[in-house]
Amino acid sequence: MPPLTVSNYQPGTLVRVTQQIPFGKGITTTTVEGTVLRFGQQKTGSWFAHAKDDKLWLDRLELRKSDGELVVVNLDQYSVVETLG
Repeated sequence: MPPLTVSNYQPGTLVRVTQQIPFGKGITTTTVEGTVLRFGQQKTGSWFAHAKDDKLWLDRLELRKSDGELVVVNLDQYSVVETLG
């Protein structure tokens, strides 16, 4: 995956996000497609020692699916984001 930067995910860009999620003894794969609304780091409500503001910061991509549903995706090292169209 290329480095995560704001320029990778400009608002209006159509993307597909594929993520692998550990599930029991296996892995579940999920995919979502949508138009980028916003990308950036946001802190969670979880406490994490020695992090900025004593919070855990995550890369988040906010998307609008073609049916209008809003989706917030927390990106990690196993996330693959592809630009479509």
